[in-house]
Amino acid sequence: MALEDVLERWKRAVDAHDPEGVAANFTEDAIFQGLQPYGVGKAAVAAYYDSQPLGLKAEYEVLETRRLADDLVLGYVNVDFSFTDRPARNVRLGVLVRGDLIAHYQVSAL
Repeated sequence: MALEDVLERWKRAVDAHDPEGVAANFTEDAIFQGLQPYGVGKAAVAAYYDSQPLGLKAEYEVLETRRLADDLVLGYVNVDFSFTDRPARNVRLGVLVRGDLIAHYQVSAL
């Protein structure tokens, strides 16, 4: 499944604190909404993950998927972000994957 392949690549880059590697999983015009103000494109994604603390790790579970078209998958994901110096943060993530890249990323805090 393309969604899980993309999320695995995203997770590996997050866990490695590789902002450019995270951004490589997004389309050039991706809409990105983390827990800070939104941005558009790979540079916004890289800047967001560059600002995250060293030691950040992501564990995820895909809760729901919908294939909207041959190359378009909507995913609803539970994500636990863990840190070295504070409690983990549990969020929900909505992603729209076009081909094998994330075109839309929206985090909701619980």
